[in-house]
Amino acid sequence: MTDQAGRGEEFLRQAEKKINSWGLFGSKYEDAADFYDKAANCFKLAKSCTLSLSLSLYSNRDQAGSTYVKLAGCHLKLDSKHEAAQAYADAAHCYKKTTIKEAISCLGESVNLFLDIGRLNMAARYYKEIAELYEQEQNYDQAIVYYEKSAELFQGEEVTTSANQCLQKVAQFAAQLEQYPKAIEIFENIAQQSLTSNLLKYGVKGHLLNAGICQLCRGDVVAITNSLERYQDLDPTFSGTRECKFLADLATAIDEEDVTKFTDVVKEFDGMTQL
Repeated sequence: MTDQAGRGEEFLRQAEKKINSWGLFGSKYEDAADFYDKAANCFKLAKSCTLSLSLSLYSNRDQAGSTYVKLAGCHLKLDSKHEAAQAYADAAHCYKKTTIKEAISCLGESVNLFLDIGRLNMAARYYKEIAELYEQEQNYDQAIVYYEKSAELFQGEEVTTSANQCLQKVAQFAAQLEQYPKAIEIFENIAQQSLTSNLLKYGVKGHLLNAGICQLCRGDVVAITNSLERYQDLDPTFSGTRECKFLADLATAIDEEDVTKFTDVVKEFDGMTQL
């Protein structure tokens, strides 16, 4: 496939020639779109033959990304918003390994178009991808924003599992940023919702454990004690779990300011279930 980059350049030239030519408005953009699509595919297929040429592989990805953006422009001229949205998403997937900022920008364009045409499930999916890119960059504030946007759309489409996955990410990063009340509320809400589903019940003790750990991080022993009582009312089976005993023992160790006991409790639990 060493000639794929050259073929891509040729298709790109033909596309630009169509764009700049005289002709019927619709037909020239349709023809150009076809050439742009072929060019982008060629750039994606282009491979570097040696390690010393690895930079050209990144260049090909960037070129594929920019070509998909041009393809999206053609689809917008033809008022084909769905196709344009998909082209922007394809561009983002090419940019992911080279230019995160461009990838996020293209995914944002894709989301806006999918929202315009009412494809909320697709918009939710790409909001989640934006969140994952911010997570990759360790920009947890922005990751939270986009995981929340994704969760809201998934909830609207009644895709509960995907919504909860996003919300768990929100809670995780909120906890890392020491936004404990927010994290606690999310973990508790997910636990409560999970009790209504036979498929999700198994995860309830884990969600309550996470909420309890966040309570411990606040250093309020009274709050964790009250929370454990609420959790046992919420799920009567929780009182017999290792997770409940673990939280109660930690609360006692904190209340007694017993560092050795605290360490032993963590070590024992972690020896059976990795924290």
